[in-house]
Amino acid sequence: MLWKLIKLLLVLLILAGIGLVIYAYVGPLIFPSDFDAPTQTVTQPIELDVE
Repeated sequence: MLWKLIKLLLVLLILAGIGLVIYAYVGPLIFPSDFDAPTQTVTQPIELDVE
């Protein structure tokens, strides 16, 4: 009985890994807005200590 549970969990883990890889490759084609990089310009002044 315990072996069947371990086997089921292993199969589910493998399927979840395969699903994650498929989402990583196919996701940008289906959900492009989820995979876009932020396009906001970030500016921050810095002070240099030059002696």
